[in-house]
Amino acid sequence: MNNLVNVHCIKHVYPDNTEVAVCGLDFTVGESERVVILGPNGAGKTTLLSHIMGLLTPIEGSVEVMGLKPDKHFNSIRKNIGVMFQNVDEQIIGPTVFDDIAFALRNDRMPKKQVDEAVNLIAKNIGIEGMLSKIPHYLSGGQKKKVALAGALVMKPKLLILDEPFEGLDPVSKNEMIDYVNRLSRENGIALIIATHDINVVPQIADTLYVLSGGKIIARGIPSEVFSQTEVLKEARLEPPVLMELFLRLNQNGFSLGIPENIDDAEKKLKNLINLSKNISPN
Repeated sequence: MNNLVNVHCIKHVYPDNTEVAVCGLDFTVGESERVVILGPNGAGKTTLLSHIMGLLTPIEGSVEVMGLKPDKHFNSIRKNIGVMFQNVDEQIIGPTVFDDIAFALRNDRMPKKQVDEAVNLIAKNIGIEGMLSKIPHYLSGGQKKKVALAGALVMKPKLLILDEPFEGLDPVSKNEMIDYVNRLSRENGIALIIATHDINVVPQIADTLYVLSGGKIIARGIPSEVFSQTEVLKEARLEPPVLMELFLRLNQNGFSLGIPENIDDAEKKLKNLINLSKNISPN
């Protein structure tokens, strides 16, 4: 299976002469793969995403998206990439929610009937069908994120890029967002690239986790593997998720439980431990 994204040791120089590199391990994304990029501010997450989106051109290294250089062939791949920026106010440009979601479709000269059908369908799926006539400026932060997500998905992309999608969301909205993007990936085969500093959501949304620190990709693997590498987390100034920290401590205290893949796996491991304790406890 060919990768949708391949990035190898890139460097970019910004107009103020600031150099930012993203080197170390190669960054790849396969079809339908859910990839999370984790790292502190200044680690290079935004630079990496901007190169993948074709917004920046590297002076060193290479970037390929669907076999093409995104900065040179953006028009050829734009229909297959959906993006939700960290600051969604910068990408919501329509006078109404409907107009904003419909923008890319109209720009692609899609017939009005098909535009109406596509916008109404995506709005229903995301749960914002009641907002289509509203002015985006007056929506809450969480509602704006849903509008931006609808606009990113209306063209049915193969790859969805989300930059800090959970920032500013209340717990209910965050869980709704996680459930929805997971369902998208599972049912429609959409690959995900999610940049976040919210470490506790990673086990729920990542097949593969990359850790960035100081412009270097210092770790890559499934979340449970990466989070068990305490030295890697220290280098990136990160603490493991609360759930992972609990299991690390249990393992250190003689309970050979391993590291759970996600909360369902954690529940299974703890139930097995409790049942084992019941079986071996004296009568």
